[in-house]
Amino acid sequence: MNIAIQGIKGSFHHIVANQYFGNDISLNECMSFTEIPELVNNEVVDGAVMAIENSLAGAILPNYALIDEFNLTIHGEVHLPIHHHLMGLKGQTLDDIREVWSHPMAILQCRKFFREHRQIKLIEATDTAEVALQIQQKKHKGIAAIASKNAAKIYNLEIIADKIQTRKQNYTRFFILKKRNGNLSQITGVNKASLKFITKHQTGSLAEILHVFASHNISLTKIQSIPIIDEPWQYAFVTDVIFDDYTVYQNALSRLEKKVNSLKIFGEYKRSKRKYDY
Repeated sequence: MNIAIQGIKGSFHHIVANQYFGNDISLNECMSFTEIPELVNNEVVDGAVMAIENSLAGAILPNYALIDEFNLTIHGEVHLPIHHHLMGLKGQTLDDIREVWSHPMAILQCRKFFREHRQIKLIEATDTAEVALQIQQKKHKGIAAIASKNAAKIYNLEIIADKIQTRKQNYTRFFILKKRNGNLSQITGVNKASLKFITKHQTGSLAEILHVFASHNISLTKIQSIPIIDEPWQYAFVTDVIFDDYTVYQNALSRLEKKVNSLKIFGEYKRSKRKYDY
């Protein structure tokens, strides 16, 4: 099985791919999220892993836009505890580090640590693990990466500071994506869905939609406004819902369709078991 990820081996996307699909997979390593959808739709890969939100930094809105634009399907989700570690060449100490290169999201999630070490210059890069690889390959002294313990192990780096994220409970949610009618196995035990809808332009429209879900005992775990492409200052809503009875959920969608201008199902899948001890 060939799976596209953002980043390289040792990245958090790699960890999620192994958790969801197992270790017997081939990776298609992408340096940006924008590379992933065409690989999926052109069937270069069987599926993909894409981060969608972080408990500290919030939703990654451009990734919702990619899922929508390329008509991808959400096949599943993974919640991964994110532990950021500062790492460099063996023998280096924190006093030796002049620069830290990392993905902007990783830097953002460690801002308290770097406020306490203002002598370190922060430089944005495309991937956490790719920086770790560069440091090892080019023997960069005085430069550190923020990455996972897996990256330190794979690229033979030493952890200089452990778990430097601002909040020790720091989680990222990842979507497992496939092509519409793609080859990934059928899911059993579906109990969650991600939907996109555009409300009618009248007072109380959103309240009516929320009432539909409430009247069917369907819980909303997320609601997020996202810009509508080519319609400045107009917004759609993305929502995640969980349900116990698929038939009741379908009945709710039937009512919902009558109350919105458009409704799109991004995916119906099994709710992730959150592994907070990783």
